[in-house]
Amino acid sequence: MANIASQKKRNRQNEKRRIRNKGVRSELKTRIKRAETAAAAGEDTEELLRAAIKRIDQAAAKGVMHQNAANRQKSRLTKRLARLSANA
Repeated sequence: MANIASQKKRNRQNEKRRIRNKGVRSELKTRIKRAETAAAAGEDTEELLRAAIKRIDQAAAKGVMHQNAANRQKSRLTKRLARLSANA
């Protein structure tokens, strides 16, 4: 445990942010998984893909993830869904 007051405050702030970011990341994973499951089942994924991309963009805007990481994730998700939809 820190002895310096500013470090104690920083620890409290980091914990609050960690909990908030954890919820955002969890929702991201859920949206992505829903889209992939629908694509594998041969269902229409357009709306689910749009929702997943929206959440990824929001996470990048809030600083939960870096913008380049968000762009990479969106690109890979789009390719993965196209491949799954073609196979199903």
